[in-house]
Amino acid sequence: MREQSVSLVSFYEQVYAVTRLIPQGMVMSYGGVARQLGRPGLARTVGYALHNLPAGADVPWWRVVNTHGRISNSYSPEAQADLLRAEGVVVDNDLRLDMRRHDAEMIVYRKLQRRSREQG
Repeated sequence: MREQSVSLVSFYEQVYAVTRLIPQGMVMSYGGVARQLGRPGLARTVGYALHNLPAGADVPWWRVVNTHGRISNSYSPEAQADLLRAEGVVVDNDLRLDMRRHDAEMIVYRKLQRRSREQG
């Protein structure tokens, strides 16, 4: 049981690290974050990680939305929309945004590839 909780904590930290790479004014889907971690089936766990983010953390959680470009955060959807709008993301009244315009997955992928080359 202890090993499982340690690996979950490690996964959460990885989620936070990838989320920090999303540029201002851009977003990624929960599934996109999971794909960048090599765990495409764990989109829901990415959501849990962001929900369990420690208070005051420097992780821009508001930059992660569902795969359809909709804010699916049931705890503070309007606050998330306001934070995205403050960064220049157009969010409509149905809490949707244009993923084709704002998706940062390829940018984050390139950043991760660059880091990997620099470290290895």
